[in-house]
Amino acid sequence: MTSYKIKSAFIFFIFLAVYSIILLKLYFVQVVRYDFFQELAQKQYKISVVKKPVRGLILDRNDKPIAINKDSYSAFIMPHKLENRAQLEKFLKKNFPQAYERLEKIEPSDHKYFIYIKRNLSDAEKKLLENSKLEDINFIQEPSRFYPYRSLGILTGVTDIDNFGLFGIELQYNNLLSGKEAHYLVEKDARSKNFYFKKETEQQGEDSENVKLTIDADLQFLVHEELKESVKNLKAKEGAVVIMNPDNGEILVMTSYPDFDPNNITNVDLEKTKNKCITETYELGSVMKVFVALAALEEGVVTADEEIDCESRKETYVNGMKFSTVHEDGKIPFSRVVEVSNNIGMVKVALRLDKKLYDHYKKFGFTKKTGIFAGEQAGFITPPEQWSKRSIISLAFGYEISANLIQLAKAFSAIVNGGYNIHPQLIFNKTCPYNEKLYSDESIQIIREILKGTVEKGTAKRAIVKGYDIMGKTGTANMVVDGAYSYDHNVYTFTGVVEKDNYRRVIVTFIKDSELKGLYASTTAAPLFNKVAEKLLIHDKVIN
Repeated sequence: MTSYKIKSAFIFFIFLAVYSIILLKLYFVQVVRYDFFQELAQKQYKISVVKKPVRGLILDRNDKPIAINKDSYSAFIMPHKLENRAQLEKFLKKNFPQAYERLEKIEPSDHKYFIYIKRNLSDAEKKLLENSKLEDINFIQEPSRFYPYRSLGILTGVTDIDNFGLFGIELQYNNLLSGKEAHYLVEKDARSKNFYFKKETEQQGEDSENVKLTIDADLQFLVHEELKESVKNLKAKEGAVVIMNPDNGEILVMTSYPDFDPNNITNVDLEKTKNKCITETYELGSVMKVFVALAALEEGVVTADEEIDCESRKETYVNGMKFSTVHEDGKIPFSRVVEVSNNIGMVKVALRLDKKLYDHYKKFGFTKKTGIFAGEQAGFITPPEQWSKRSIISLAFGYEISANLIQLAKAFSAIVNGGYNIHPQLIFNKTCPYNEKLYSDESIQIIREILKGTVEKGTAKRAIVKGYDIMGKTGTANMVVDGAYSYDHNVYTFTGVVEKDNYRRVIVTFIKDSELKGLYASTTAAPLFNKVAEKLLIHDKVIN
């Protein structure tokens, strides 16, 4: 009897222990690790789905698409499911060596999901892969970008293989163009078929948006062709053109050459992808005399008809510093000093301004970024506290100050529109009211007459477009090479305006470092202005 009780008690405690273990396990699963197993259970009947918005378009001012979406193909393989690895390796080694090298490092037993042979295949590459008849090669469609206008590549920029902006507008407005991914939890049945009507939003998405520029794509193409021809004929390293509406700051053309093909950036020269109108600054030389002259007129230190002694020679000294000019002139009116671009006369007037010249350069917006484009360079001007004996001489004719071409167009626009400060616009439909009167009507009228004379009887005769009002200024400047100014390496600039009744457009033309000798802005940038202005007037139907 005693033995029976002992056995019964033993069995009871065994069952009790087992029951206790089960209870503890249930408690552990249902209470202690509830969150873990809840998540695990959800994973078995719910999947996470990511929905990406279609990337927004980039449009010109007339709603022409200049960056659009297209479906491209990518090829991939799954290493652990290869039917004929040897044949595939032979094909890849010959035609896609980088993919072959990646595959060679993977063991057949390695369950790596897949590796790309190549993404964003060209038509020829896709045809080659299809003609191989290799069943191990798979294709997938992925979104990519296409750019109809090569001449706009420096503006639009490009996207990378994942359709993320690399530079230009694509990068600057990437968040707007990309939108925001939406994340959903979608229930599935026992056969793993998705029930899309049963979904929970994990992350709310945002639609992408188009970006509309002030640029006229067709006009940019026409101007770009003229620029390319000029750069080649002059055997120059590069050139650029800007066209701006001086009344609202809208940029209609912003182009440079050499360029690049935005649809093929494999092994592209990065220097060619730069927007030289705004990502580079230059000492522009005599074109800056426009602003020195206006400052002097506004400050009342000179009048247009005051006789300035240019000393009838090409070289002279100021502050013990020697400098030169191109033409020998005697006593001539200040208006004529500007027209013939006499350095000696300009320096004498700049000396009257002294440190106020620095203030006026700043007033025009030089050294301040416009903020319209990523990678913009602000430029520099030597501050008065750092001036040497030569500084006022240099600043009188465009040295010791550098600017980008958009800053130059902006500053010149103030002369054209009656003395008002405007802000350059690259995004369409942004308001740009005149927000500040920089110079008096009297000073503006005088400088306008002087700049008309510069074209009609001065250094810029080759900029003339018959039947239209043209005013502007040339500038030839030595470049710094190996730490010193070189007479053999120059930049040539013309900034001017073409006007007809109420129509007016500011044009900046720029040529850099020609191999030809004996050139000036009057023989390079001014003729380019003439060609660009004619193309502009025909395009805008101002010329019938």
